[in-house]
Amino acid sequence: MKESLRQCAAWLHTWAGLVVGWVLFFVFVTGTAGYFQYEITRWMQPERVAPQAPAQPATLAETQRLAGLALDRLQQAAPQAANWRITLPHYGQGNRAWQEFGIRWEQLPEPGHDYGPSVAERLDPASGALLPQEAEPRATTGGAGLYRMHYSLHYMPYTWAIRVVGVCTMLMLIAIVTGVITHKKIFKDFFTFRPGKGQRSWLDAHNAISVMALPFFLMITYSGLVFFLYTYMPAGRDIVYGTDHDQVEAFFDELYDGGHKHLPVARPAIPLAPLVARAEAEWGQGKLASILIEADQGEPPQVVLARVAGNHLSAYRPATLRFNAQTGEQLPEKPEPGGSAAATQGAMFSLHEGIFANVWGRWLYFAAGLLGCAMIGTGLVLWTVKRRRHHLASGLEGADHFGVRLVENLNVATIAGLPLALAAYFFANRLLPVELNERAAWEMHCLFAVWLGTLFYAMARPLTRAWIELLWAACLGYALVPVVNLLTTTRHLGNTVAQGDWVLAGFDLTMLGMAALFAVMAVKVQRRLAPARGIA
Repeated sequence: MKESLRQCAAWLHTWAGLVVGWVLFFVFVTGTAGYFQYEITRWMQPERVAPQAPAQPATLAETQRLAGLALDRLQQAAPQAANWRITLPHYGQGNRAWQEFGIRWEQLPEPGHDYGPSVAERLDPASGALLPQEAEPRATTGGAGLYRMHYSLHYMPYTWAIRVVGVCTMLMLIAIVTGVITHKKIFKDFFTFRPGKGQRSWLDAHNAISVMALPFFLMITYSGLVFFLYTYMPAGRDIVYGTDHDQVEAFFDELYDGGHKHLPVARPAIPLAPLVARAEAEWGQGKLASILIEADQGEPPQVVLARVAGNHLSAYRPATLRFNAQTGEQLPEKPEPGGSAAATQGAMFSLHEGIFANVWGRWLYFAAGLLGCAMIGTGLVLWTVKRRRHHLASGLEGADHFGVRLVENLNVATIAGLPLALAAYFFANRLLPVELNERAAWEMHCLFAVWLGTLFYAMARPLTRAWIELLWAACLGYALVPVVNLLTTTRHLGNTVAQGDWVLAGFDLTMLGMAALFAVMAVKVQRRLAPARGIA
């Protein structure tokens, strides 16, 4: 019985992995890049000057002064807004970017709309005067475009894309679980690698990589499914609330405490200084991120102070202090919208996105994501090696099996071609004219055009030559990204290292590291495959 179960699990593991392997490789490549989406976007907009953080956080008196200046400007610029928000200088985006002093307000929504348009301004910390708008940087989809593609794909409707990714994710979860069942000596296999043994070597590599980051793979697949919980499992909601748009909106309004009618805000009757002091006393100096002033029908006007997000699983919902804007009385914290189920979903989201992680934690996520790419890639290659071996054992050595050859071509275009296309995406950012209409879209078109070209190339070349040449092309592509950056901008390694700008310098150095990785892969493939196929 156990052996039958193991054989069934092995069959399910093999075919579940193959059917969705190419999509999952795309998801892992773009998702792994997404862990540094803000840094990638900054590199892809070299015209934007990153604000410099002060050596020391602002004192309490300085923070109180800034809050007063911002309040004066909001009262002057937006006397009939739905809410006011003051952004105090702090590290945001998971402590990855310095947030400048500024304000934002939301105008009252038009009838039939839940929200009104939002307006933002940067203010001079010295005087509170309005700062001129920054020069518009080049249009780009940046790192956010890569991040979005790992769940919404591209060139297809959003609702279909997330369902396709959801099905693939579920099959990956099945493949991981059945892989554990199949390998009864899974931890012994982790320490076993037999180089130069063909199929056995590919299996050893696949097993070792899979076990190395197994907790990460389980977490990333399961949390990815929970991420779109109401899309993948809507039956309960639809039975109780219905399926048309208004009924679904009613469900989310109830779940997330929506549907409030906004009233025009006014300057609080109490000064902000004591509230700021209360927040800093509780959270520490420089830990106050923003101040929100809002008034909803049926509730007293409120002042909500939000803490700088920390490195923990609830970082997506920072701590807040709420006060009555008329009396200064501290109000009880509102229960989290959605209850414990939504809190659990939020923690899964934070785990999946690495929101809580510091810079070293994001590098760990990045490394685990690369291991995921390697796991999927070795699995795809292992499938073709086994089928090719079976094909030759059947006495068909002189003829190419169409299905096996097609899968081999798709493997080459996916495993070697997609990274090359990603390098082309960065080339497009530097080489496309800045004034080009729909420039951001053309960056994506370049990525997919190069990727499609690698498939045609793999189909036109002998398999071994296609592997070797595309791996070397990927190596060359990543090595040239910093060179093209040097020739087209002033934000290159020669300047960024000297200036201590390790975000931009780190991007260029990572490109060189990726080039070295693909050089190692190309050399190993060339040494392994070239003698077997008689290639010089």
